[in-house]
Amino acid sequence: MANVVVVGAQWGDEGKGKIVDWLSERADVIARFQGGHNAGHTLVIDGAVYKLHALPSGVVRGGKLSVIGNGVVLDPWSLLKEIETITGQGVDISPETLMIAENAPLILPFHGELDRAREEASSKGTKIGTTGRGIGPCYEDKVGRRAIRVADLADPATLEARVDRALQHHDPLRKGLGIEPIDRDALVELLLDVAPKILRFAAPVWKVMSEKRKAGKRILFEGAQGALLDIDFGTYPFVTSSNVIAGQAATGVGVGPGAIDYVLGIVKAYTTRVGEGPFPTELDDADGQRLGERGHEFGTTTGRKRRCGWFDAALVRQTCATSGVTGISLTKLDVLDGFETLKICVGYELDGKTLDYLPTAADQQARCKPIYEEMPGWSETTEGARSWNDLPANAIKYVKRVEELIDCPVALLSTSPEREDTILVTDPFAD
Repeated sequence: MANVVVVGAQWGDEGKGKIVDWLSERADVIARFQGGHNAGHTLVIDGAVYKLHALPSGVVRGGKLSVIGNGVVLDPWSLLKEIETITGQGVDISPETLMIAENAPLILPFHGELDRAREEASSKGTKIGTTGRGIGPCYEDKVGRRAIRVADLADPATLEARVDRALQHHDPLRKGLGIEPIDRDALVELLLDVAPKILRFAAPVWKVMSEKRKAGKRILFEGAQGALLDIDFGTYPFVTSSNVIAGQAATGVGVGPGAIDYVLGIVKAYTTRVGEGPFPTELDDADGQRLGERGHEFGTTTGRKRRCGWFDAALVRQTCATSGVTGISLTKLDVLDGFETLKICVGYELDGKTLDYLPTAADQQARCKPIYEEMPGWSETTEGARSWNDLPANAIKYVKRVEELIDCPVALLSTSPEREDTILVTDPFAD
């Protein structure tokens, strides 16, 4: 059976939630492999709206196993609140439908405090644009071998030792930032209280995934954010704190690279970004305003307004390469309805030279000027289209040109938030 990885191929917010939900109907297991609750997916199913942050998008589908892998950093209190909200909408969430990796690191209250204090202390131009939810500091603790993991909640003595080790690092940091020391006993009590509520979902995910593969089950690996926020291949330092590209799917749940059969890159028909950092095709004009309004470009998790710009084929060609994308799902095509002229970035001008990729150095990224190719728009509507025959000729030309410029075929085309409004070109789950 084919196993599929879904990754965002821009700066996130590409519409992964709908596509994962669309694909999850045919999957047996849906696994989140990186990120935290700083990312959000909005699903619209039969008119009902579900806003997910840490839970895998497949959790709203009955008869599926949803997995939060070891590559995810987990805020236990936020997760429990999210579970309460989603179950209140009639979704069954139990240890039979949701599994959390025992080796997943926990985001603790002091992680968020440190995250926000650092951002507030940063001068203009050095702010990362973090959501302040503690994602970065938690990943730092994981790499620094001082993280508290899900399995540590099972033994009070181990838990206390882990807390003491973490505080040896964090209290001096807090002092330097003018933050009060952590109340050690209160933190231990807080963790002991939440322990049984989280441990009921805990499991050796790597083992379960191996068993599911041997049983021929279809696995859908779900990423958060987008490849341009990858800690190694994104627009550093304005990135997230984890690897977002498709290769992380294997290490983020504990399977080998041979478990990945197809990589689906989710790509918006234009470009958006939240937070700070370079954005070569950003539009600070009426067209940018129009894209934002038509696309309802506000973050699911933060509510922050997204920056909008024309489609950047050079960047998507780059992310398709670093993630080994097999095919893309082009979303929000309907947002482009009514534009008389559309522009696509095909490369950059940097200090008198032409580049077909975004350079690594931050100062060079900031100086890159987009090189545009113009295409005629269309006045007809594409919203709700479910076949190629429903699309205007110029919309089809736009899609075909995108394929050519990014050197990757379109597998799916999304024309509204409704899951049924999807044109299937190639089935990612085809054996």
